[in-house]
Amino acid sequence: MAESAISGDGPVFAVDIGATSIKYCLVDRDGHLRGGVARIATPYPCVPSRLIEVVARLVNESGCDVAGVGFPGDMADGRVIEPGNLSRAGGIATPIDPAIHQQWLGYDVEGELQQRCRARVRVVNDATLAAHGYAQGRGRELVFTLGTGLGISLVVDGEGQKIRDVGAEMYRDIGTYDEVFGEPSRVRDPVMWRTRLTDAFAQFVHEFRADLVHVGGGNARHLREDDFSTIGCPVEFNDNEGTLRGAARLFARR
Repeated sequence: MAESAISGDGPVFAVDIGATSIKYCLVDRDGHLRGGVARIATPYPCVPSRLIEVVARLVNESGCDVAGVGFPGDMADGRVIEPGNLSRAGGIATPIDPAIHQQWLGYDVEGELQQRCRARVRVVNDATLAAHGYAQGRGRELVFTLGTGLGISLVVDGEGQKIRDVGAEMYRDIGTYDEVFGEPSRVRDPVMWRTRLTDAFAQFVHEFRADLVHVGGGNARHLREDDFSTIGCPVEFNDNEGTLRGAARLFARR
């Protein structure tokens, strides 16, 4: 996967921005967590300036020289293409606010954080960062993260591939992938949530010709291996810290 070389042996400050909470911790250069994982509530309404202020404060207080940040929406070169659930005025259970959504479009998250932080900062999509933490580097690996919404990333022979963020796409005219496979839907009907998830996974396995599926995120713990026995691909369940571990790979020395 694409990495950025940097000198030094100090820890990386890892930040995983979610639609419900922001998790953060220190990781060493091999991606091992140093100490516990802390979290704070994601601030709403989550306009760009408010989120940047919160994350910049965390980065500066960490004292680290480098910080890797996962953002819960589609990105390119540190800029937002689609902000996903952060456009919702009061969190996942509220509708998208068009004014907030517009503020996020094209916003340079990485550049704005870099201006406010003493550390060198890199920002990528959160599923992409999770792929850094989960992928084994062999074949076509499809990574799903399950939490407030649904994240997806593809790694081919160890190299991250740019694919679309599906969170805001419609799933079978029922709702967006984030709405159908996010936490509120799981709580409402866990059986239907798992059934639909199997169907969605099978579609993506076929579309991306996956050899192996990784499942991570907080809601992976609600799934069983036999839930995916029919998708035509092995499934590996991961812990909830892959996104944080993946931050180290953004600064790996070549």
